[in-house]
Amino acid sequence: MKEITLSFAEENYLKAIYHLSGDDGQAVSTNAIADTLNTKAASVTDMIKKLSNKGVISYQKYRGVKVSELGQKAALQVVRKHRLWETFLVEKLKFNWDEVHEVAEQLEHIKSPLLIKQLDEFLGYPKYDPHGDPIPDEFGEFKSKPQVALGDCKIGHEGVVVAVKDASAPFLQYVDKIGAYIGAKIRVIDKVEFDSSLEILIDNKKTVFISKEVSENIWITE
Repeated sequence: MKEITLSFAEENYLKAIYHLSGDDGQAVSTNAIADTLNTKAASVTDMIKKLSNKGVISYQKYRGVKVSELGQKAALQVVRKHRLWETFLVEKLKFNWDEVHEVAEQLEHIKSPLLIKQLDEFLGYPKYDPHGDPIPDEFGEFKSKPQVALGDCKIGHEGVVVAVKDASAPFLQYVDKIGAYIGAKIRVIDKVEFDSSLEILIDNKKTVFISKEVSENIWITE
């Protein structure tokens, strides 16, 4: 693998572009990047030039930004570090799952491959982080669990919560409040036609109503 050195800011941009591009590696607009990182389009344009010069992205005017093969490998290493640190913070330091994202954002930029390798070993080579996201291995390989958004499930569907797509503290605190968590058993009891909100049963004992937005961010087994 070609050796590249990226600054903290460059890693943040690359990771954002990688996430925005999705599983199919679609092109990402500068406006989408600016919105995600809460910055100006002009700043994004400047960073795109830097990342393009380093070979981690490609850019075509009016067509957007794509992550190169080299960039994907680099992005996955940042993602790997972030998710390993989140796992460490929750499992070993007893942080709540809504407290770890910002701390992991800082720790993900540590450059020592040996530290990350030993951290992975210390944690027992976890496959998923506290939010249910897959953790890439040292080669960037990972396996996602078959899953479906709760909002796409039909009445009567039963499954286990495997991931939450919104990792913001307010959302995770809300999930805690209704009694859901990774591993919780969910059954869809009813869907309200008016606003697509759901009535769900959690662990066969607690019935709650959730909005369409919430249902789209909780993913369960198919």
